[in-house]
Amino acid sequence: MVSVVQNVAIDCSDAYELACFWSEVTGCPLHPQDGPGDREIQVMLPEGPLLYFNQVPEPKTVKNRIHLCLRPTTSREEETERLLALGATLVTDRREPDGAGWAVLADPEGNEFCVLRSESDRAATAS
Repeated sequence: MVSVVQNVAIDCSDAYELACFWSEVTGCPLHPQDGPGDREIQVMLPEGPLLYFNQVPEPKTVKNRIHLCLRPTTSREEETERLLALGATLVTDRREPDGAGWAVLADPEGNEFCVLRSESDRAATAS
């Protein structure tokens, strides 16, 4: 027997606001029954586990031990710029001159995540 991952839980101070940010990041909707003021909100990803936002009283204080890694459908640079415009912040730039690496961003509540190279970025540097 095995366990199946149901969701990735993200503690936050405002579940609705942070879920809206991640809904924009992923292009996926919130659960239709979730709304402003709810303490638990889900972003409905088409495959795999849900993103589950759980409102908690304590603030984030240290680096995440688990984080999301995003592989964009556009270039890594275009996606990084789009996410910064949505309200993310650049934490660490791990991009290399040869095209390798990733960008470490944080969502509006400080949760780190990575933007990896897209498949087209990877193909361009493989040749």
